[in-house]
Amino acid sequence: MGLGQLLRWFFVCVIAAPLPSLAAGVSHLERVPLNVGWTVRQLPDDGMAESQSATPPSLDGGWFPATVPGDVHLDLLKNGKIPDPFYRDNEAKLQWIEKAGWEYRTTIDATKATLARENVELVFDGLDTACTVFLNGQRIASPDSMFQQWRFDVKARLHEGGNDLRIVFPAPMKAAEAVAEKDPWHSRTHTDPKGYIRKAVYEFGWDWGPRFGTSGVFRPAYLDVWDSARIKDIFVEQEGVTATSAHLDVHTDLLASKETKANVSVTYGLGAEQLHMDRVVTLAPGSNRISFPIEIAHPQLWFPSGYGAQPIYHFHISVKEDGHELDAKDAKTGLRSVVLRRELDKWGRSFEFVVNGIPVFAKGADVIPFDSFPNRVTSEKYRHILQSAKDANMNMVRLWGGGYYETEEFYDICDELGLMVFHDLMFGNNWQPGTYDFKQNIEREAEYQMTRLRNHPSIVLWDGNNETEDLRDWNGNGQLPPNVHERIWEDYLTEFSGILARTEARVDPEIPYWPSTPSADYEELTDAYQSGDNHDWTVWHGGADFAEYEKRPWRFVSEYGFQSFPEMKTIESFTLPEDRANIFTPVMKAHQKNGDGNRLIQEYMKRYFGEPKDFASFLYASQVLQAEGIKVGAESFRRKRPETMGSLFWQLNDCWPVASWSSIDYYGRWKALQYYARRFYAPVLVSPHVEGGTLAIYVVSDKTAAVDGTLRLRIMNFSGQIIKETSQAVKIDPLASKVYQQLPLIELSGANAADWSGLVGVTDLVVDGEKISTNLVYFVPSKQIKLPHASVTTSLTKVGDGYNVTLQAPVLARSVYLSFGELDAEFSDNYVDLLPGETKTIHVTSKAKMEDLKAQMKVTSLADAFSANVAAN
Repeated sequence: MGLGQLLRWFFVCVIAAPLPSLAAGVSHLERVPLNVGWTVRQLPDDGMAESQSATPPSLDGGWFPATVPGDVHLDLLKNGKIPDPFYRDNEAKLQWIEKAGWEYRTTIDATKATLARENVELVFDGLDTACTVFLNGQRIASPDSMFQQWRFDVKARLHEGGNDLRIVFPAPMKAAEAVAEKDPWHSRTHTDPKGYIRKAVYEFGWDWGPRFGTSGVFRPAYLDVWDSARIKDIFVEQEGVTATSAHLDVHTDLLASKETKANVSVTYGLGAEQLHMDRVVTLAPGSNRISFPIEIAHPQLWFPSGYGAQPIYHFHISVKEDGHELDAKDAKTGLRSVVLRRELDKWGRSFEFVVNGIPVFAKGADVIPFDSFPNRVTSEKYRHILQSAKDANMNMVRLWGGGYYETEEFYDICDELGLMVFHDLMFGNNWQPGTYDFKQNIEREAEYQMTRLRNHPSIVLWDGNNETEDLRDWNGNGQLPPNVHERIWEDYLTEFSGILARTEARVDPEIPYWPSTPSADYEELTDAYQSGDNHDWTVWHGGADFAEYEKRPWRFVSEYGFQSFPEMKTIESFTLPEDRANIFTPVMKAHQKNGDGNRLIQEYMKRYFGEPKDFASFLYASQVLQAEGIKVGAESFRRKRPETMGSLFWQLNDCWPVASWSSIDYYGRWKALQYYARRFYAPVLVSPHVEGGTLAIYVVSDKTAAVDGTLRLRIMNFSGQIIKETSQAVKIDPLASKVYQQLPLIELSGANAADWSGLVGVTDLVVDGEKISTNLVYFVPSKQIKLPHASVTTSLTKVGDGYNVTLQAPVLARSVYLSFGELDAEFSDNYVDLLPGETKTIHVTSKAKMEDLKAQMKVTSLADAFSANVAAN
């Protein structure tokens, strides 16, 4: 037995023990929340002079109640000082808030017992953003990042009784411009000033979101009161994880205020089965790391959704001095191995995630902030959106880099649901400054955030930024003088392939790092050699047809998308009737942030379907158009496996009610795309595709074992007459895409198939008697498909926790949408295709009464959205 094995054996104790109880006494760390008694007021100007003063503002009055955590917009709204920011065109009327300075204030009540402790620290988990903190009339700090925790030793500054705490937030752009002016390169690089402070850039507006540059204490504030030592962090480092064994090092980082002889113990396990070990150590003043090597035989592994379970191991650390507990802290993680496989192959260099040895095709969408005001996001919203992703057969979300690092709750839910997180660091689209202070700032930010989040098994990639690498030649950067262009590129490489890469390697070494999305890690690309991930905007921004997706040779697609409008109920939440005259009214355009996006939707609509007959029909048809377009892309990327190993469409959610690329609107209502995604992301997908003069039927499987099934093809007219029918037994290869049937279309000539515009191909895959995937294929462009008017019959019956709605039509009805007017409901499926004479049942859950549902039930098919004289449907 080697020395390492001997030490590991020595420390691994198998004595079952309960979690330690907290020892009584005053020596335990005490956390005192500072979440009550806050007030806020507007300063007379932009707040810059007040923020640079050595003492807080001397003016009186103007205070009103504030909420912490929170922000000034929500405080103004709660106090009735502003209207709903999302209603009609109120956004434009509220821009004055960003231009003003704001001051927050509360009182810290310090008791004699508190002041008797060895250490008293004032902690802010998030300040948005540049501000000055005053305590008892003295300036103590000027934080400049909303992405770091700010911790100050305030014991010597506090006195018994009430202590005045004030925070002055100057106008954010003024604060950013003041920093930019100190950079001698700023006038030459023309870097956007907002990048000089570390603030969520989406607050300044995006092509899907409003501009609300807010200020406030946006994460919890509290006092940490402690003696001798406290636990800073617990890191469960996974040195090697297989199905046979897991080799872990549980690192406990402690801060000691003096030399302390302590007992440090760890209790760990899964569920009720807990193991325990401890060590007696002498802590030196300052930082200390105590590590416990742990080996778990036959561990229960954490898998992405669709590949296995998501067990979570728990670790409890206790630190005691003379039998009294100084501090205790918990950590949890899932055990798994993660590799970003980058190997040469016939297409170039691969980009695929391998989890526990399984090459996983990433299926998912990009996630933006869940609200324009982060503290309005509820647990229910996190749960609904992320559960919706899992329910649509997604296994990955990409956390976009123009927002903010999410709450622990977000990552906990991803851990639980098996949603891998492709995690951008918070740099979005803007060229970053290159000052030394900025570089030090982002290194501290990365270390703090990666340390905070590294135990989450869902995080499988740290990505440096969103599209900043592409900015090398965007927005006129390519026309800068050569020496300036070289300077900004040097700064970029230093920051994203130097500082942030080495920080990640030191802090979270088991997880791969990627410099940017999209990126090829600086490799030269050709049509024959592809590498890295790609953002494909040939559709939408490039105006290309949806079929262009099928020509793309990408290795991993981390963005592609198409816009739609939300449903009528969401539109009604921010409009008056006159605003709904058409999609080009001022209010409808105010809720479209992608420039001329409404016109672009209209252009694509005419290209594929024609002009919808009215406003409501346009909303509905836009969702079908979006879903059909993204379906083309997603299925094409899946069919290309293993050349392509990821499909993340833009975007999953919205931060306000808006026309956007989302598949779920601001209120959590699924658009057509989300229902389509559940089908095109199915674990086993049948995907018929016309290639030249041949109908090729692919089956794509994410299963890790072969599957026996029956593949059925029916070619019929829209009245249900069968032109050709086949059925064959198939053994579906695991983790693969393959053509299982080919049918030359010439075989259909003369078989009543002269009018291809009236035919549809229906493919079904049946496994163990269950139809697990169904897909349709048409033989002419969408605009030439001659859909008949379909009279859909419905029946609604009470079943279990809700209702079943059974739909039937005598002819083909495409993208049938079931709705209940003003009543809220959730649907097991929607936007479904009804084949002639066949029934489809949708389960509906709603708090509404059955008679009310019946009264407001409405069914719309694609043919219904267009006038009879329009041959677009």
